[in-house]
Amino acid sequence: MTEATAFVPGHVTGFFTAEPAEDPIEAGSRGGGLALGDGVTVTVRPADERTVRLNGEAIEIDAVERVLSALDATVAVRAETDLPLGSGFGVSGATALGAALATNAALERGLSENELVALAHGAEVRAGTGLGDVVGQARGGVPLRLEPGGPEYNYIDAVPARGRVEYLARGELDTEDVITGDTEELTAAGERALSRVVREPTMDGFMRASRRFAREADLLTPEVRSVVEDVIEAGGDASMAMLGETVFALGTGLTDAGYDAAVTEIHPGGATLE
Repeated sequence: MTEATAFVPGHVTGFFTAEPAEDPIEAGSRGGGLALGDGVTVTVRPADERTVRLNGEAIEIDAVERVLSALDATVAVRAETDLPLGSGFGVSGATALGAALATNAALERGLSENELVALAHGAEVRAGTGLGDVVGQARGGVPLRLEPGGPEYNYIDAVPARGRVEYLARGELDTEDVITGDTEELTAAGERALSRVVREPTMDGFMRASRRFAREADLLTPEVRSVVEDVIEAGGDASMAMLGETVFALGTGLTDAGYDAAVTEIHPGGATLE
């Protein structure tokens, strides 16, 4: 038994559906998002008691606790990230997936990658903190989740793209409130958005579908709407990260509109051990 470290890219969702099921591995969402070069680095080592720390602070992350319990692991988990919390970057899912990968390696549990992704996905669904981030983070790039659920059930395509991404986080939104509420209109809007991008698998098509989804699903907040409009007026391309008070833009969209934005890029690969 030894220490192990995993890196999991951040993930912003552009559009999604909500697909409940009795088995959390089958539940999840269809939709599309971007994996980001800014992510979460998770280090795990055997310990006398189970602890989880994020950026040096003790924290309780339900999805991580569920992963560690499933792996029967008494370990110290240390996660580091520059991403803001609760703002639509999939930090909870990334930490859960990183913990699964690193714990499996540190304790030599012998699970396959798909088994670990399914474990983390099911843990996050049960925790109510996400429906598709883990699957997208395992894939990398610009994944399109064509079926809900973990790896056994999900079929993933992707928009072939690389490039710079900027983001501006203004605040938090409660993911659980949205995904456990009335999701009929949201899911219908997500289905339309996914169909549009499948027909036109380009970043231009992705961003248009994402903006339309945010309006149709009634998720667009006034401040996010204002920032997105500023970016478009400046000749850029931007949308809202689901689910957060966050705008993401391609290229230099936010900078050109006069905002002091964080800069990252589309991360071509998925979660991996370091």
